[in-house]
Amino acid sequence: MFFAFQSGDDDSVEEQPVNFADGKVHLITTKADWDRQLADANKQGKTVLVNFSVSWCKPCRTIAPHFCELSVKYPSLVFLTVDVDELPEFSSSLEIKATPTFFFFKDGEQLDKLVGANRSDLGKKITEVLNQLSKN
Repeated sequence: MFFAFQSGDDDSVEEQPVNFADGKVHLITTKADWDRQLADANKQGKTVLVNFSVSWCKPCRTIAPHFCELSVKYPSLVFLTVDVDELPEFSSSLEIKATPTFFFFKDGEQLDKLVGANRSDLGKKITEVLNQLSKN
């Protein structure tokens, strides 16, 4: 996935690669992919963390590499990325109103969500969710 941005004071546009599905992140491109990933996570008893983003969104591009790093750091979670522009009806059904939006799912049910590209907040939210699950 590539994006374009303006750099400096001139009108030049550079293309910089941003990989939204590096590490152990799975890119969801169809509703069938989504259903399959959630079913697999349910079978394994894993919690799913989903990044709803779009390729042209600067905060989405900024947080994507960190999200990929977290996928390696937290192997107990399944990390998914959904491009809202690629799956608009599906994203609308989950009431995605801003990007990036992160959802946590367990057994097909939404546990929590976080809106925004704050690295620290995302790390804290992962810790909160994992601590809450370990108490259950």
